[in-house]
Amino acid sequence: MPPPVFLTISEQVAGHLREELFRRRWTGTIPGLHKLAEELGVNSKTVEAALNVLENEGLLVRQGAGRRRRIVLPRAKKRARSMRVALLISDDQDKQVGYMVELHHMLLEVGHDAFYPEKTLGELGMNVKRIANLVDKTGADAWIVGAASREVLEWFSQRREPTFAMFGSYEGLPLAGMKPDKLPSLAVASRHLVELGHRRIVMLTRRRRRLPAPGIFERRFLDELEACGIRTGDYNLPDWEETSADLHRIMDSLFRHTPPTALLLDEAPFFTAALRFLAGRGIRVPDDVSLLCADPDPNFAWCDPPVSHIYWDSAKVVRRIVRWAANVSNGKLDTRQTLTRAEFVAGGTIGPAPEGQSPDP
Repeated sequence: MPPPVFLTISEQVAGHLREELFRRRWTGTIPGLHKLAEELGVNSKTVEAALNVLENEGLLVRQGAGRRRRIVLPRAKKRARSMRVALLISDDQDKQVGYMVELHHMLLEVGHDAFYPEKTLGELGMNVKRIANLVDKTGADAWIVGAASREVLEWFSQRREPTFAMFGSYEGLPLAGMKPDKLPSLAVASRHLVELGHRRIVMLTRRRRRLPAPGIFERRFLDELEACGIRTGDYNLPDWEETSADLHRIMDSLFRHTPPTALLLDEAPFFTAALRFLAGRGIRVPDDVSLLCADPDPNFAWCDPPVSHIYWDSAKVVRRIVRWAANVSNGKLDTRQTLTRAEFVAGGTIGPAPEGQSPDP
């Protein structure tokens, strides 16, 4: 089972307000900061953080100091037909991710029956035969598949139903797809760490991204270290089960004998879990170990120092998928594959490698 993901209070507030916006509880503008804080029983800083999330999603627009934020909801458009659109995601927790919530709502808003199948890719073990059984009994008109393996996407590319690959290994397949172009940013981040004296650099990522062989992102990480004269192995890309207990185990193992001087966490939940582990051991960031997250998170902007991460705009991916659904519903063939720009944000969780430690693991 994947590790549980617990939303912060600001994420929960953002989710509640997002639901209220799409229910059209308010028109024109959303109530002011203090009124919302009083209604929800939280402090003003929490509401401000939630409203900033909704601004980043394009649902709210600032109108200046002392004025309420303007509500901007996507308008429904006429289509040739409505579709049953299945969102096949990696893990059940992905339903709570901001861009998945927005995508779901926008597809519903334009008239499609967007829904989550009864199983996720993780629950199906990324097994093509089990996925085929699910697809056959689901009866969707179109599929949006998140972060799938090459084998799974090859199978979808041969289906009659149109498929959009949201992330995953889709290059060269006859289906639409979009993901952030994180490889150049990863290269910059890896070289930056090496320039700061780091040689014991570890990446923690999902098992399906490592086995049976490292994926494109993980391979680029290892190649960059090798190009900088660092010999790589299992230490740099360790194996672990996707549970909170095993994440704690691998962290404990890493820091027992030859602790890494830099950790690259593939996702925000892993970053948060690692940060709590280090705090519990009295290991300081970035004095003792540098931390970098390979994905953005709205809460990073509220951290002091700001979190070092790779940023990309999820709203562009959402808009592209909604346009794809419109094209498909109108009978147009849309297999365009695109990348959205990503950039390395140095932040304050990266610093020079600690002195007095052996350079090799």
